Amino acid sequence: MLPFHQVVKSEFNQVNELILSQLHSNVGLVENIGQYIIDAGGKRLRPLLVLLSANSCGYKGTQHTSLAAIIEFIHTATLLHDDVVDTSDLRRGRATANAKFGNAPSVLVGDFLYSRAFQMLVAIDNMDIMRIIADTTNIISEGEVQQLINAGNPDVTEDTYLEVIRKKTAQLFDAAAETGAVLAGATPTLQAAMGRYGHHLGIAFQLVDDALDYNGNTEDLGKNVGDDLAEGKSTLPLIYAMQNGTPDQAAFIRSAIEEGGIDQMDAILDAINTTGALDYTMLCAKQHAEQAQLCLRDLPDTPERKAMLELADFAIQRKS
Repeated sequence: MLPFHQVVKSEFNQVNELILSQLHSNVGLVENIGQYIIDAGGKRLRPLLVLLSANSCGYKGTQHTSLAAIIEFIHTATLLHDDVVDTSDLRRGRATANAKFGNAPSVLVGDFLYSRAFQMLVAIDNMDIMRIIADTTNIISEGEVQQLINAGNPDVTEDTYLEVIRKKTAQLFDAAAETGAVLAGATPTLQAAMGRYGHHLGIAFQLVDDALDYNGNTEDLGKNVGDDLAEGKSTLPLIYAMQNGTPDQAAFIRSAIEEGGIDQMDAILDAINTTGALDYTMLCAKQHAEQAQLCLRDLPDTPERKAMLELADFAIQRKS
């Protein structure tokens, strides 16, 4: 458990227990796959963000643990679907659910987790939160489709790339932070500020993920280095290297994106490093992390606020 989890340790443990209990199904395969991916762990930053946001806004009830579990179920569903679309075979250091159980069961259990999340959401009985979560799942789906369309396209611009990660990654961070504030009955101004915090945190998180795909290692990442390139994804390190490298460097990066191959990985890594593409990507991540922290300036000085500040720092300092 990371330091910023300690602030809400007991509540975080309740969330984990609730996740396990809500995986119940009369269909054994549903429980098996759900349990498999949940057991893989992960940092669970999104449900953590619900707890920190709600508490920092003065929440005194118990529904924030249910809301946190809802956010984690939605995130887990997107992972199941992502791995099928990307034909991934490794996540969090072990075989993906689709590699172990097959594509069709993984997609269908992802659907189960989405529907279970909305069953739990109805029990919270807050229309504002329902609206935010409904909009969020729709936006995430759009981002997934947009990313699929962009696969193999070396002409993706930085703006287009940022739009995809805003929808695909940042949106759920945004929803986690904002709904925590809504549940706490925070002012509309504070709700919006918490949403912006989540937005910038999510973008910083994804930018670092995309940098780590070219300077991390499989053991730390829990996935294969170079997976993005193998899937033909034009992420910021590649976009920047193509724009700032030599014509030859741009040409073989374009070819690799179009073919979805990693045969020239050494040359691509050299181009990324010599053009400063990773430094640029990390600079962008740091700017978003700083913007996230600025969004917390009107919060009272509490352990939860401190943990959220630390979470923004962690987003850009992590190695996995």
